[in-house]
Amino acid sequence: MIAVVDYGVGNLFSLRSSFAMIGAEAEVTGDPDRLRAADRIILPGVGAFADAAARLRAAGLDAVLREEAAGGKYILGICLGMQMLFDVSREFGVHPGLGLIPGDVVPMAGRIPPELKIPHIGWNGLIFKREHPLFRYVREGDAVYFVHSYFADRCDDFVLATAEYGAELTAAVGRDNVLGCQFHPEKSGEVGLNILRAFCEMR
Repeated sequence: MIAVVDYGVGNLFSLRSSFAMIGAEAEVTGDPDRLRAADRIILPGVGAFADAAARLRAAGLDAVLREEAAGGKYILGICLGMQMLFDVSREFGVHPGLGLIPGDVVPMAGRIPPELKIPHIGWNGLIFKREHPLFRYVREGDAVYFVHSYFADRCDDFVLATAEYGAELTAAVGRDNVLGCQFHPEKSGEVGLNILRAFCEMR
């Protein structure tokens, strides 16, 4: 069973529907015991980093995620959920993350040409930085759907893929059993479903 973390933030039911489309059982839950019982965990997220992190802490789920990651369980963060895997976010202040992947989350403003719109919304091709089982069913250049104003930085050793938007921005990361996608697989058509399928098969 795949647990989709419910802490009041994220595209929970579209994610569950995406897993159903590939024949995988997914449960939306904020129950720590159900997260511990799951085979793997999805951490979704949309909105502001500080608010999402506070909600996760208030529910006691930050500690559960750290424990499950330390135990070797596969965890996939999506969009803001990916950003929360890092040490710190610099979104309207400095806010601690889960510390599961070294790196910072920083504004796109000042890092991309000023004529490009922020947030970055749209389809961009993946640029692979290293081989990884998460991408076993997709090809370099396959397009995925992004919606974000911040990106992961200072994390070169863990970058699996980038996307071009005036600069190469981090699109996917991985550190052992902890993975993250800045894009939304559940909104990325067949390519996104194939990434979720590969996540389900990882051992």
